[in-house]
Amino acid sequence: MLTSQIPSRVEPYKLAARRERLEGIVALNKLPRLAEEAGDQTGDCHVVLEFGVDAQGRREIRGHLQATLALPCRRCLVPLSQDVSSDFLLGMIADEALAAELPASHEPVLVENEQLDLLTVIEDELILSLPQVVYHDETECHVSAEQLVSKTEGTAEDSAPAKNPFAVLNALKSSGALKGKK
Repeated sequence: MLTSQIPSRVEPYKLAARRERLEGIVALNKLPRLAEEAGDQTGDCHVVLEFGVDAQGRREIRGHLQATLALPCRRCLVPLSQDVSSDFLLGMIADEALAAELPASHEPVLVENEQLDLLTVIEDELILSLPQVVYHDETECHVSAEQLVSKTEGTAEDSAPAKNPFAVLNALKSSGALKGKK
């Protein structure tokens, strides 16, 4: 089954029994949790979902998604384009207690009332695929090279002795002002 837009809700058990394949796009601006994590996005996420039943009779979804996101640089906060992709294997469960029965290779996906919200599944996978940290190349970053360089030993600030926060107490103790007081 080929569609241009991935449907938001499906009946996954029927799709698995027929070994259906969904391929299409999801508009990134329709994913509010992704916007919370990575900022407002434009463009589309290309998605391929293959529904099936494995040799042990487990209903599963094999998926692949790919998108280009505008993610903020951690140094200058100016967005830069990042390709994000993910391959995933989901095991359909009707009850959260059944998640423990899935093999480690499968991530559980809860199917309620024989319906599955595909947009939520796709949004989850996109969020999990976000890179931890994004930086521009140093030559392209909007932060100057001086701001990127850490201080080296021997600078004027480092040559001055550090002030002791207890120096005042030490002076009072030496002068005898603290003697006899407890």
